[in-house]
Amino acid sequence: MGLFGSFSKSKKENLNKGLAKTKESVFKKLSRAVVGKSTVDDDVLDELEEILISSDVGVDTTVKIIERIEERVAEDKFLGTSELNRILKEEIAGLLEENNKGAYEAFQLPQSDHPFVIMVVGVNGVGKTTTIGKLAHQFKKAGKKVMLGAADTFRAAAVDQLIIWSERVGVPIVNQGMGADPASVAFETLTKAKEAGSDVVIIDTAGRLHNKINLMNELSKIKRVMDRVIPEAPHEILLVLDGSTGQNAFEQAKQFTKATEVNALAITKLDGTAKGGVVIGVSDQFKIPVKYIGIGEAMEDLQVFNRTEFVDSLFN
Repeated sequence: MGLFGSFSKSKKENLNKGLAKTKESVFKKLSRAVVGKSTVDDDVLDELEEILISSDVGVDTTVKIIERIEERVAEDKFLGTSELNRILKEEIAGLLEENNKGAYEAFQLPQSDHPFVIMVVGVNGVGKTTTIGKLAHQFKKAGKKVMLGAADTFRAAAVDQLIIWSERVGVPIVNQGMGADPASVAFETLTKAKEAGSDVVIIDTAGRLHNKINLMNELSKIKRVMDRVIPEAPHEILLVLDGSTGQNAFEQAKQFTKATEVNALAITKLDGTAKGGVVIGVSDQFKIPVKYIGIGEAMEDLQVFNRTEFVDSLFN
């Protein structure tokens, strides 16, 4: 069953709850923008532009959305403000679809005779280790054998935190302590995962953006070493961004996409912020699919991103 068919009622409720702050902020402003207006005119569009930018959709993506809506207004001169929500939903979902081509199956992996390797990148404090723990839990729940690698050896706290998660979730971890060579940790993790017949390996890496050249070199070295053990590993480079930082998340995405070939995004902490528009903007600007969103503290609150349900929760 595809993802769209498997979106359960409880998942939807959690998504609604997780996006409540963004929705409330957008809705209040939208209601004010259309008060006393029956058709979508230039004033309404100007207000809408401001609303989207203030929700951290980003200027470039906002301009795209406004242009799409202008085209529809031009086609239908009497477009009512009551239809604005529906049109917004359609245009934003369309935009997201361009960058999120396939609908992901919930925590499924491609068929393969070797472990699927996910290398997780992102600055400290964005919820990287927590995301790894929740991912491990969800994959295990889906019947997969998971192994973790603690290759963020720059900070003792990162290693310790990942060990706690591995115990909580009940999955093995490879850990060489703080100060170990990250590539060596990655090599050992993949070797052990192969021997153990693991389905998925999740490798944590250091997120020191202030020294980008070192970061690039380190990530390149980790990737080279992994590829020797398992062909084409890492299969996924997952960048974790903190949604509540808004424009700062754009900046981090820019730096990390320069440093390594990011091919999936996880956007966390959306429940604590009115900046949920960042999901739309980052996906559009970097042409990288958003694969996971974090909408709360619980293990189940890391959801596989479903663009239709996401837009529906924001504008319903």
